[in-house]
Amino acid sequence: MLIVKKFGGSSVADKERIFNVASRCLEDYNKGHDVVVVLSAMGKTTDHLLAQAKDINPLASKREIDMLLTTGEQVSVALMCMAFQALGVQAISLNAWQIGMHTTSVYGSAKLKRIETERLRRELEMRKIVVVTGFQGISKYDDYTTLGRGGSDTTAVALAAVLHADACEIYTDVDGVYTADPRIVPNARKMAEVTYDEMLDFASLGAKVLHNRSVEMAKKYGVQLVVRSSLTRAEGTIVKEETKKMEKMLVSGVAADKNTARISVLGVKDEPGIAFRVFDYLSAKNINVDIILQSVGRDGTKDISFTVSREDLKEALHTIHENMDSITAKGVEYEENVAKVSIIGAGMTSNPGVAAKMFEALYSAGINIKMISTSEIRITVLIDEADVNGAMRSVHDAFGLGN
Repeated sequence: MLIVKKFGGSSVADKERIFNVASRCLEDYNKGHDVVVVLSAMGKTTDHLLAQAKDINPLASKREIDMLLTTGEQVSVALMCMAFQALGVQAISLNAWQIGMHTTSVYGSAKLKRIETERLRRELEMRKIVVVTGFQGISKYDDYTTLGRGGSDTTAVALAAVLHADACEIYTDVDGVYTADPRIVPNARKMAEVTYDEMLDFASLGAKVLHNRSVEMAKKYGVQLVVRSSLTRAEGTIVKEETKKMEKMLVSGVAADKNTARISVLGVKDEPGIAFRVFDYLSAKNINVDIILQSVGRDGTKDISFTVSREDLKEALHTIHENMDSITAKGVEYEENVAKVSIIGAGMTSNPGVAAKMFEALYSAGINIKMISTSEIRITVLIDEADVNGAMRSVHDAFGLGN
């Protein structure tokens, strides 16, 4: 068997944890399996590096930021190999350059295009444990790129896909996927299994267990994932195409995302093409938009409201202000102290009344809804950030998701 194992920063934060990870990997290696290990930077290394960069130059280029951040994973993989060698096992650390992990040239959020497997297979054939830097790639200009926060998950899934691995295990500081964040909802329940689509919504809507691009890739290439903790022996959560409980569970879980802000473009002309222009300008700046609400036109004008991530707020506002005449806007308002709360579940499509039940739970908790967005398997509401924890608990209880 070939097994890909990914360990997050908290799993390799110090010497003790590095040796713990090494021991976990040796369990499979000693059974005769081939093992590829993907690592994130140790502990809070990435945050410290970003703080150093900001201290030197708050406007540093994204290319240099990527050049800096990729050093974090190189430290992790080298130390991990030293740990394996100390335990008497052959291991080799490889970075994106040495493997040939080719990406687009968008610094800070590059996408994987192609991974060469020759070096990986050669080292595995020599019965070495191969330890790979997560989160990074190389562009066509031979520059280092990074895949965005959580990108090590994507690296692991991509390697599992190209190597046709028998298993892909994602180790984090939680022991699986829960019906809600157990730190906020104490009676949240760990799920034995979840579908790709449900997990994709969990990942996109604030549940920080898996990187959403890694779930997209797992679904595309049919890579079954197991999410578990490196610090306990508890069984994790399996992420796959279909699950046994699909018919039974109406709603699988509740997720919250505080990294959001609302922008309202006021008084634009009520005519074709205006909305296109607004979102085309934002798209050109690589700004992702989520919930969109357009008011009913009156007196020949309408308002367009939408949400963006907080890190994109400044640039989004600047882009709108630059193009006020083109989009015929009379004004712009924004709000930062907001958050999204979502319910997710594959059973929603065939069951009426789910939205009403969610809204009733929020009403009972005295929580006002500012915006609503729906898809086949999720309902998302925008509320005041201060109400997030109460909203999660209220909705979680309303659908009977607890232990």
